[in-house]
Amino acid sequence: MYGNQQPLFVLAPEAERLHGNQTQIDSIDAANAVSSIIKTTLGPNSMLKLMLDPMGGTVITNDGNAILREIDVTHPAAKALIELSRTQDDEVGDGTTSVVLLASSILSSTKKYLVEKIHPTYLVQGYYLALSEILSYLDSIATKLDTNDSNVMLSILKASLQTKFSEQWSNKISTLALRACKLILVELSNTKKEIDIKRYIRIEKIVGGLLEDSQVIDGLVMEKDVTHSRMARKIVDPKILLLDCPLEYKKGESMTNIEISNADDFEKILEQEEKEIKKMTQFIIKSGANLVITEKGVSDLAAHYLMKANVTVIRRAKKTEQNRLVKITGAKIINRCEEITQASLGIKCHLFEVKKIDDSYWTFLTKCEDPQACSVILRGGSKDTLNEVERNLHDALCVARCLFLDPRIVAGGGATEIELSCHLDRLASKYSDSTTWGIQAIAKALQIIPLILLQNSGGPVYTGLSKLITLHQEGSNNKNFGVCGFTGDIVNTYEKQIYDTVTSKIQIIKSAVECCAMIIRVDDILSGLSAQNKDKNSGISDLAV
Repeated sequence: MYGNQQPLFVLAPEAERLHGNQTQIDSIDAANAVSSIIKTTLGPNSMLKLMLDPMGGTVITNDGNAILREIDVTHPAAKALIELSRTQDDEVGDGTTSVVLLASSILSSTKKYLVEKIHPTYLVQGYYLALSEILSYLDSIATKLDTNDSNVMLSILKASLQTKFSEQWSNKISTLALRACKLILVELSNTKKEIDIKRYIRIEKIVGGLLEDSQVIDGLVMEKDVTHSRMARKIVDPKILLLDCPLEYKKGESMTNIEISNADDFEKILEQEEKEIKKMTQFIIKSGANLVITEKGVSDLAAHYLMKANVTVIRRAKKTEQNRLVKITGAKIINRCEEITQASLGIKCHLFEVKKIDDSYWTFLTKCEDPQACSVILRGGSKDTLNEVERNLHDALCVARCLFLDPRIVAGGGATEIELSCHLDRLASKYSDSTTWGIQAIAKALQIIPLILLQNSGGPVYTGLSKLITLHQEGSNNKNFGVCGFTGDIVNTYEKQIYDTVTSKIQIIKSAVECCAMIIRVDDILSGLSAQNKDKNSGISDLAV
């Protein structure tokens, strides 16, 4: 306001604004609140969390991402940490709890500098300098593996499952994950490898039986039955046809009216429909196919004609299942029956079989030549158990994929974090400018992983942490000493086969540092539209993508 002029209001009176240093302090407190929820889920002696959804369903797990995605938060910093865990799960599969704890610890270590009014830009410069040094140092301490040695690969996968609910079945889950990844591994021409878990590994959960009954199928399994009860449910060396068109009379896309003046007209319509369906089935029969799998529907009349010609039909398969079938059978997806040729048939799958398991019928396509796609059947006593085993299997699959793509490991049990912390302390002593504060904050924050492992294992927390830091400061010969999550003792993690993948460690540290750099640079949070404006914008927000 200048002189006698009226004050100028830029924001609506209903809007809430958090400005300045208090914004960063509140963001740090929100991040700490999120990390406190999953703090006890780290390590092999971790606790489980039970969550109830609005529909009355329950989720019991100690997986960080599975817990956080069930939580509804409003603060932007808390949402950023939850997104961090989701990204970690998508990219690596392992370390979803560690990345949130590390990000929260970095923010907590930075809080004292923000309270002292140190500008966030200086801290961010130190963050990225420390990150660059961490990445180069990880390369120097990593150990390369031979991915052709199954025993070594299984030991790494078992180590990643020691913190999971399914730790007692780690041998079985590790074997399933390793075999599934080997089946879909593709060697590219430029010496690179491709493993697409989401597209080419299908996990089917069947309640009943024992977990030991779980198996990897070198082909496809789907919960489908044949469309006609008299069709063959077992075919050796099937000739498979994949369709993306319906085997029924084409219906009008909108309301269609037909005027009939006499009974003969109705008979002609039925004859025309029968003629068209018979024409479709003749194209299939002439091609020599004896197994048809289509994404669309199949009329009773078409099923009857094909059954008479000894052709088995599966209908309404998912698009993802069709893509896997292309991989395992060598067939091509046909969009019109007129385009069917013998060259479009798949002959790489040598056994089709429909089995009844409990009250459901399951279609098995097995004994495939170089399938490049597979299915994993999980058995268990309850849905909750199967859901948790599925999450653990997904983590093991991601760890196996990371090992094939980057076969390097580092010491687990917090050993790598303490080694990096000591290295950053030595690095910070070489600088005398403002970047030192950011380096020191990350060096301090990295100690949170072994600290929480000691807490959750019941070991001497601060005594054990001090002993661990002393060992790492004495020299590089002690770089593999970390925390045994079962007993809380300080041990050589390589001797105890406690490992982490380099890919997971890099993703954890990079994601945490980048997220914290973004959060502390926010100095203004605006929120709160008026109820009238919310109503006006509701239609727009609903349509926004």
